[in-house]
Amino acid sequence: GAAGILCYVGAYVFITYDDYDHFFEDVYTLIPAVVIIAVGALLFIIGLIGCCATIRESRCGLATFVIILLLVFVTEVVVVVLGYVYRAKVENEVDRSIQKVYKTYNGTYPDAASRAIDYVQRQLHCCGIHNYSDWENTDWFKETKNQSVPLSCCRETASSCNGSLAHPSDLYAEGCEALVVKKLQEIMMHVIWAALAFAAIQLLGMLCACIVLCRRSRDPAYELLITGGTYA
Repeated sequence: GAAGILCYVGAYVFITYDDYDHFFEDVYTLIPAVVIIAVGALLFIIGLIGCCATIRESRCGLATFVIILLLVFVTEVVVVVLGYVYRAKVENEVDRSIQKVYKTYNGTYPDAASRAIDYVQRQLHCCGIHNYSDWENTDWFKETKNQSVPLSCCRETASSCNGSLAHPSDLYAEGCEALVVKKLQEIMMHVIWAALAFAAIQLLGMLCACIVLCRRSRDPAYELLITGGTYA
């Protein structure tokens, strides 16, 4: 179950990143998500090893289980650190990329950048980089010469909105940059909290396995045959 949840969190990061990848060029930000998916897959194998070792009461198996759990615990700590590092870089990355994306907007559906902008403006209820007036500085706005912004800037409650700047109350007032940064930082926080939660679970698992190992070592019923064959 823990493995499945970790893989889900990693997959969620990938899917969401795909929606915002035009605003975030640093693919290294996906490293925490890649690591957490790998940890999830490894955790499933570790769980099988732990179950088999416990059922068979194998000291060697339990010792291997503890060592692997320790390695996974260290990996999850690394994920937390990377998550915080890349979370701090989000704002600079978005600020660097969003200007170029808006500049290449041409309003056609097949264009990937245009689709990305329209998607973000509809999903996050925003318009422009800082506000809707940013559209006046774009090449698309100057070429169309109709004094209007994309329809994706229209509020859901404005039924007759055509994007005209003459009716600013029909448009989303907040810019997209701050909301994209917030969204991406929230995604990274999902990774951080998932890694922290399961690091705590790994710690508990190691503690339980160590207790079982200690009991096995003190219990003569589980000792191996010594030379001379006096114990069974």
